[in-house]
Amino acid sequence: MDETENGGADAGATRQEIGMVLSLAVLAALAIKIPAFFGLSMEDGNETFYARNMSLFALPFLAGYFAWKRDLRMKTCLWIAAAFGAAAALVNLYPFQPEGDAEILAALHLPIALWLAIGVAYAGGAWSDRSKRMDFVRFSGEMFLYYVLIALGGGVLSGLTMFLFAAIDLDAEFFITNWIIPCGAMGAVLASAWLAETKQRAMVHVAPLLTRLFTPLFALVLLVFLGAMVWTGNILGVAREALIACDLLLVVVLGLLLYAASARDPEQKPGLFDRIQLALVALALVVDIVALASIAARISEFGFSPNKAAALGMNLLLLVNLAWSAWLYARFLRGAGSFAALERWQTNYLPAYAIWAAWVAAAFPPLFGYV
Repeated sequence: MDETENGGADAGATRQEIGMVLSLAVLAALAIKIPAFFGLSMEDGNETFYARNMSLFALPFLAGYFAWKRDLRMKTCLWIAAAFGAAAALVNLYPFQPEGDAEILAALHLPIALWLAIGVAYAGGAWSDRSKRMDFVRFSGEMFLYYVLIALGGGVLSGLTMFLFAAIDLDAEFFITNWIIPCGAMGAVLASAWLAETKQRAMVHVAPLLTRLFTPLFALVLLVFLGAMVWTGNILGVAREALIACDLLLVVVLGLLLYAASARDPEQKPGLFDRIQLALVALALVVDIVALASIAARISEFGFSPNKAAALGMNLLLLVNLAWSAWLYARFLRGAGSFAALERWQTNYLPAYAIWAAWVAAAFPPLFGYV
């Protein structure tokens, strides 16, 4: 009788949560269309406005979901709301030069800064708890995978919809591009978060498997990239696009390291995969040093700019993280340290990226004249 009652209670709680997620997903989907009612439609050259505000259409509702589920204290909710309010004011009141570097940097860095607010909500306000920070890392990776799967399904659905309507001589492209894709992209944030939150068992074997698959592949890519630079002698003359690609690759490497740490048993003895992880970190460290040398050469030749300053700060942050991670990993493999020390370092370092992203978004526009 008790089990039946508990099952009914759990089912009721699940239905309530599904209702909450669906409501918030609909609100997020509608939020991206609200500016159109004030003359800021997507098809009328307002791309930069939507780029600046993209993280503000869905992330506040995601924070609301966790605030509701974790029963956050009012004080914590107000701090999180203040963060989103300050972000909204910042990106919409600054006199950005249209499509200037400062505007693009603000649009790129704001979601990173606000993701820390999502982490605080996810942790129930207990961000100082290391285990909750690691849970948030695991959740972020799983949410990303679910979002990609939803996006792929949405792409197939959109393509089939246009194909079917074209068969009866109707053009559905406007509806797809202006309603289905943007609204679906925002609603999928809530859907993927709910799946990652409630369907963890479904990903418990998939995500670590993907990490083990891609870790050696990324190590090979970095090794070939470094070999190609040495072979061609093109080390300090790395183009701007290549620097961006390097930074993206380093961020992915860091993500693999973080997710591997979150999925690993800290008490497990070191094995072959740990040695591959250390090799990946060491190669990433070399690539980061090369990128820093290239950035320094560019600054020496052309002076500072918003892009170069942001890249310099990001690569310095990565340098510190990768260097100390390599040291801790090497100690662990030698039996001189614990894997928990590496976990602790990674989770403690996470806010540094959010703080830097917030600094770039908030301080760079006035520092560089909003250009």
